[in-house]
Amino acid sequence: MERWKRAGYLSVGSLALAAGAVGVVLPLIPTVPFLLLAAACFARSSERLHEWLLRHPRLGPPIESWRSHGVISARAKAAALITLAISLAFPLGIVPLLGGEVPLPAQALTACAGLCVAAFLLSRPSRPPEPLPEPLALTRSAESR
Repeated sequence: MERWKRAGYLSVGSLALAAGAVGVVLPLIPTVPFLLLAAACFARSSERLHEWLLRHPRLGPPIESWRSHGVISARAKAAALITLAISLAFPLGIVPLLGGEVPLPAQALTACAGLCVAAFLLSRPSRPPEPLPEPLALTRSAESR
């Protein structure tokens, strides 16, 4: 069974990496969430692919920023929020304009999920924290003892 589990993680990781690669080229497809999923899957299935992904000059830094500081870059946030707005506009605005009907519970669930995702994105820092100045760092270190 372990072999099937590894194969499943490898497959999902490969699909996530492919989706992330598409996101590098197409601005409305989020890249970082797919890269994070790929890294998590490769960590469980292929040490070689996991290390390659983390060391990649273009794909590795966003993964490291997320892992070390929970950072989502301002550019990635903007792309994600634009994509979210477009994906919410379709069922909530465009479909009714075209004469289609989206049930009210589906509209409410879509809007609620979108707001939760937007709130999460906006709550994350856009840059790693600045290191403390040396004297202040020493003072805080001494106070914690």
